[in-house]
Amino acid sequence: METAMAEASKPQVMGYELPVGNDPASIRARIEAMEMLLERSIRIPGVNYAIGLDAIVGLIPVVGDVITAAMGAWIVWEARNLGLPRWKLWRMGGNIAFDTLLGAVPVAGDAFDLLYRSNSKNLKIVKRHLDKHHPATRVIEG
Repeated sequence: METAMAEASKPQVMGYELPVGNDPASIRARIEAMEMLLERSIRIPGVNYAIGLDAIVGLIPVVGDVITAAMGAWIVWEARNLGLPRWKLWRMGGNIAFDTLLGAVPVAGDAFDLLYRSNSKNLKIVKRHLDKHHPATRVIEG
């Protein structure tokens, strides 16, 4: 009975159940879900190009960039919980800072947000680390 209640109370994002554990596989799933939400959650019809909340919320001057930077920083925090080396965390933070600074430029920054995907770059860093140090978390991507 208790397991059924625990399964029902798992958080869901865009139809995916998010694990709540602190094991590497759970953290990987949460980071992948956040990256999907920020970078590839909506397809633009006609051109078949995916955008996410980073590009949409970034249209709001200043506040939008701060919000998406905070969401990106959450990915870095989760990576820290995985035990990534400091230099990788600094690199991930640099990706977010670069995205935030250039995204804050009016008009040109909004176009930049469509092309530069800092959260996808950070996910790639996390995946490389996990594939090397926690190979059991690998997911076959199709």
